[in-house]
Amino acid sequence: QVQLVESGGGLVQAGGSLRLSCAASGRTFRYNMGWFRQAPGKEREFVAHVSSSGTITRYSDSVKGRFTISKHNVQNTVYLQMNNLKPDDTAVYYCAAGAVIGSNSRDYDYWGQGTQVTVSS
Repeated sequence: QVQLVESGGGLVQAGGSLRLSCAASGRTFRYNMGWFRQAPGKEREFVAHVSSSGTITRYSDSVKGRFTISKHNVQNTVYLQMNNLKPDDTAVYYCAAGAVIGSNSRDYDYWGQGTQVTVSS
């Protein structure tokens, strides 16, 4: 069983930065980790994922070059560094863990409760 707790969300002006953290309980080193987001009235969408080893990453086109995902197995923590934030990045951000790496939410078995990110223009 894996439990995930996100933190680091908040209100920031456009162009600013935030770093989201996802603290995991259990032996998460074998899991692939992903970040997803959901804006009001929209479906949950893929943001980024990182392989269990931390060596393979992938990003959605909308965040590529601005966001960086990293996985620290010793700390059991996954980070999402978000730079040059835009109002369109406003959403609830969710951390997820799964045995299968992918950009589909169905690839993930465990989810956190989410953290709100609001970017003002």
